[in-house]
Amino acid sequence: MPDWLEVVVRVAGVVVAFLTLPLVVGQAEHKVMAHMQGRLGPMYAGAFHGWAQLIADGIKFVQKEDVTPRSADRPVFRLAPVVALVPYLLALLVIPLGPDDLVGEPLDIGLFFVLAVVGIGVVALLMSAWSSANKYSLLGGLRGAAQLLGYELPLVLAASSVAMAAGTLSLPGIVDAWRPWWLLWQLPGLAVFFVAGLAEIRRPPFDMPVADSELVFGYMTEYTGLRFAFFLLAEYVGIVVISALTAVLFLGGWKGPFGDDYLGWLWTLIKVFAVSFVVIWVRVSYPRLREDQLQRLCWLVLVPAALAQIVLTAAVRVAID
Repeated sequence: MPDWLEVVVRVAGVVVAFLTLPLVVGQAEHKVMAHMQGRLGPMYAGAFHGWAQLIADGIKFVQKEDVTPRSADRPVFRLAPVVALVPYLLALLVIPLGPDDLVGEPLDIGLFFVLAVVGIGVVALLMSAWSSANKYSLLGGLRGAAQLLGYELPLVLAASSVAMAAGTLSLPGIVDAWRPWWLLWQLPGLAVFFVAGLAEIRRPPFDMPVADSELVFGYMTEYTGLRFAFFLLAEYVGIVVISALTAVLFLGGWKGPFGDDYLGWLWTLIKVFAVSFVVIWVRVSYPRLREDQLQRLCWLVLVPAALAQIVLTAAVRVAID
């Protein structure tokens, strides 16, 4: 296969995953939340169990009027949803689905690249908050900036622990080095990474930037139509990215009980959807934290736990060597 054709195929595969996996996770959220809360959920869009509800929602968003506030900074206001969405597409490019280079772009510093581009989300949040010319949006943006900047530290520290254990920043290399017994001594890092990841994508109970009972809808208050849909899509793509990173870093990625060579992609997807289910479960089970509780959890619990995990990893690596 020519090099240019291989690049096209890889990018096309990532784009297809970017457009389909969030829809599957979104539909699962509709149904999982409905069953957990003892209600039906949407049932009419689609002949079977409301399977086409998200497609109907997308059509509805396209039909809605795209309104830009008169006092808004129009170029920044219109660009913010795109800035929120693109980093997750770039992150999916380097997350491996299976062995034998089943990845969009196998970078030697893939972990560093993913953590760097995911952190761009705070820029989109501040762009939307400031450009909306709305006090609720601005308050939501300030909350979000404090949250994302704080939880970046435990997220990076927990990921660094796995990179130290594997001796590489390559995501496929980390999966190759992973062993089942890592589930025991990397468990604190897994917990820290997962909780910090929830805060990074602003999922409940870490949804203070969009607290509807306090801030209308936070930094998204003034957005309508397709631009609002882009923000929602960014949230669901964020779930896929955080779940995929959790699976690759801490759960062995494509490694399963059998058939790693030809079923690796299936094991990865099973783990991604299992972690996504936990994300939905946490949303249903826990109330929103207060702002002071949010920061206390970050600085007094997650950061010390992540530092302790790094010390443990260093000790184990020295003992093994």
